[in-house]
Amino acid sequence: MSTTTHSKSITSEIVYALWILIGAAMAAFAVEVFLIPNRLIDGGVVGVAMIFGNIFGTSWIPYLLVLFNLPFIYLAYRFIGRYFVMHMVVSVLVFAGFMVGLQNFLPLEFHGESLEVVVIGGALLGIGIGLIIRAGACLDGTEILGIIVNKRTGISVGQTVLVCNVFIFATAGIVFQDWHPPILSLITYMVAIKMMDTVIVGLDETKSVTIISPKSKQIAESIVHELGLGLTIMYGRGGYSGREREILYVISERLQLAELKDLVYREDPGAFMAVENLHEVANGRQRTPQKREQSKVQKLMKPLFQKRSH
Repeated sequence: MSTTTHSKSITSEIVYALWILIGAAMAAFAVEVFLIPNRLIDGGVVGVAMIFGNIFGTSWIPYLLVLFNLPFIYLAYRFIGRYFVMHMVVSVLVFAGFMVGLQNFLPLEFHGESLEVVVIGGALLGIGIGLIIRAGACLDGTEILGIIVNKRTGISVGQTVLVCNVFIFATAGIVFQDWHPPILSLITYMVAIKMMDTVIVGLDETKSVTIISPKSKQIAESIVHELGLGLTIMYGRGGYSGREREILYVISERLQLAELKDLVYREDPGAFMAVENLHEVANGRQRTPQKREQSKVQKLMKPLFQKRSH
């Protein structure tokens, strides 16, 4: 690896760390100042930790958050990659640390109209989580579960996360014995999602990436062996130069996009990449019952979560 590429990698990691730091601080501020004082919860693992915090004490929420995320960190390590796990661990610990700091040194509470709490709290939370996702990490283990379910069943990540959050908000209503906070929490969650969409350009779970580089062979080998992603090699010709080139086509989850970019630019800092949002990816899973049964048998004969070329 050249000195220029190495320094660029270090600079990228510093930028990612800064995004995680700012994002975790904003998300922790939103949770501690707006959500917890008004008995509102977030979705996913953070929401589960907040439900238990309302039972055992809100001071336990940061520690419960780390504890409940441990199984998902392990799943991410096995099925997504070490790079993402490293960023996720840092973001979860920094987020929990900011929550502990706010509890002990800056115990602020915002009590206002429900609309103010929902809009301001949800916006700050969405911006914070959006910055963390831009750094290639996340705070919510349910997205990890969503990726794994998507690989096994074809159900989208968004659908899995939505089902989990509906269950979490319903549980909150039962625990609180009051359905007003869960309903406001759901509205807050929707505001946060919209703000995340604003912070992250193209929040769709799946991306298609087109890569053009004279070092396509090295890049393809690194993508397959390091990220475990499938890819398709296409052949094209330059419109001006007339030179024949290999074009790599990759489909990636958005949580792996940052790692994919770093890998490509590590191999070729001058590579051309085009990233597009995919609204749907169909891989032939919607078939007749007999064909589905045959597919299940074939899957059992292959390693779990084995990647195939697109």
